[in-house]
Amino acid sequence: MIQYAIRRLLIAIPSIIGVLVVVFFMVRLAPGDPAVYLAGEFAPPATIEAMRQRFGLDRPLYIQFGLYTGSLIQGDLGRSTRTQRLVIDDLRQFFPNTLELAFGAIVVAMLIGIPAGVVAALRQNTWADLLVTVGSLVGVSMPVFWFGLLAMLYFSVQLGWFPVAGRGTWAHMVLPIASLGLGSMAIIARMTRSSMLEVLSLDYVRTARAKGLRHQRVVLKHAFRNALVPVVTIGGLQFGQLMSGAVLTETVFAWPGIGRLLVDSIQARDYPVVQGAVLLIAVAFILINIGVDLVYGFIDPRIRYD
Repeated sequence: MIQYAIRRLLIAIPSIIGVLVVVFFMVRLAPGDPAVYLAGEFAPPATIEAMRQRFGLDRPLYIQFGLYTGSLIQGDLGRSTRTQRLVIDDLRQFFPNTLELAFGAIVVAMLIGIPAGVVAALRQNTWADLLVTVGSLVGVSMPVFWFGLLAMLYFSVQLGWFPVAGRGTWAHMVLPIASLGLGSMAIIARMTRSSMLEVLSLDYVRTARAKGLRHQRVVLKHAFRNALVPVVTIGGLQFGQLMSGAVLTETVFAWPGIGRLLVDSIQARDYPVVQGAVLLIAVAFILINIGVDLVYGFIDPRIRYD
């Protein structure tokens, strides 16, 4: 298993390099000049040019890329052109907040989505199945920011149960986690239902029932465990997407995470922070996928990593 993880990490290196190259050049192709943002819109041309020279923006792109890559190899992600803070310090400050939000959202999504999918599969073509199916369709279709605004309006403004925005106590986490995890909950429920229906129709499940095993044993030991592999795959992918897709949730609820930092940095044309944040999200997504692959061996003993 360790050798498999090392191979996967080595294979992921070209992907990380590709992300680095694409992000580096795409942020510089976007309209806007960081020097104008820093010096001010009505600053004299000499001041703007001095800003370009100060941050190396007057050099050719291939030289900028070479300098950035050399610094990155040494563990230096640069400094923010907006705050002059080290990028690594900003990521260290904001990334745990996004990880906290994404982890809470995926835990809630799986705790609700998996049982709902199992119930829908066991009660196929009943009111429970219809309820889960319709609820999943609504959850997948509903935009995150719209649900967040509705939840904020009702639970925070009208009822006063939870804070409107910010981060501090557990109450600040309820609405952001619910808003962020709604779509993942719906997807996991649908995948669990589909996977369970497929497994329940297989021969070994019918054989287990013919042996006279109890219904709970057939469902939990023979059906659910084998149906869990694709569900874990979807859960891992959703966790990675939650970290990268928490931008809207963090913006709506003023959550101090890396998504909000990324939006502010894009608006300010803060190239080092944008590059560092996207690179961190890409690395986290790759590590999550490798971790999900390793979990397969614990769920299904037939899976080997030789």
